[in-house]
Amino acid sequence: MPENIIQRNNVTVRGSDGPVLLYAHGFGCNQNMWDRITPAFAGTHRQVLFDYVGSGQSALSAFDPVRYSRLDGYAQDLLDVCDALDLTRGVTFIGHSVSASIGLLASIARPELFERLVLLGPSPCFLNHPPDYLGGFEREDLEGLLALMDQNYMGWANYLAPVVAGSSGERVAGELSNSFCSTDPLVAKVFARATFFADNRADLARVTRPSLILQHRDDALAPLAVGQYLADHLPDSVLEVLDVSGHCAHMSDPTLVIGAMQRYFARPSASEAAQG
Repeated sequence: MPENIIQRNNVTVRGSDGPVLLYAHGFGCNQNMWDRITPAFAGTHRQVLFDYVGSGQSALSAFDPVRYSRLDGYAQDLLDVCDALDLTRGVTFIGHSVSASIGLLASIARPELFERLVLLGPSPCFLNHPPDYLGGFEREDLEGLLALMDQNYMGWANYLAPVVAGSSGERVAGELSNSFCSTDPLVAKVFARATFFADNRADLARVTRPSLILQHRDDALAPLAVGQYLADHLPDSVLEVLDVSGHCAHMSDPTLVIGAMQRYFARPSASEAAQG
């Protein structure tokens, strides 16, 4: 079973010593998106990367449209990877975009597994629910985006990539577009619906692990108000706003992400505070 999970999720482990960093990619992406971050922690941490089933180089044959129609299915992938590697505690989770919510769900299910969470460009809900919450999108906007996936998948990918990249440059937009286009359209539509119509606001109060919220200053997918909402509703959280345009600072401005992570890691962890 563990070997099957390793292959199913295309698990990569870098390094053998030190605390564990577990990276989770966003919708339409894959583990390679973290390649500008991992070198900074190569000498100090054991780093685990994987692809959700249906993404990257995972086993497409394992994709179940029912399981993966909800974020809980992706959270189970994350927990399966930890079990396959015999990880039981002390894991620092780093998740981008929808993976922030997936990591929060995993930490609720298995709080003893995680030391802390790093949430890059998180959004507990992409939909607007005025007047109390503005996630950035109206339902009809997102339904239109999904309809475009059906009508012209390549056109959808080429439209969405620059929106996600923001003004961070053509290189990031190109990488995103290539990743979107290489994802099976059926898988992408199931993951997109699970991502954009999820509402995990009620789950925030159930999170017991400390977290670092890394918000992009100019982000079409997760406005500044979303980061502040998370900071207000996520227990034991720290909000840092990165001076970044776009939704992918780990690709466009990796030094800012690395610096924020290093500063956060320098703080006493939950286990260290308990011992101290």
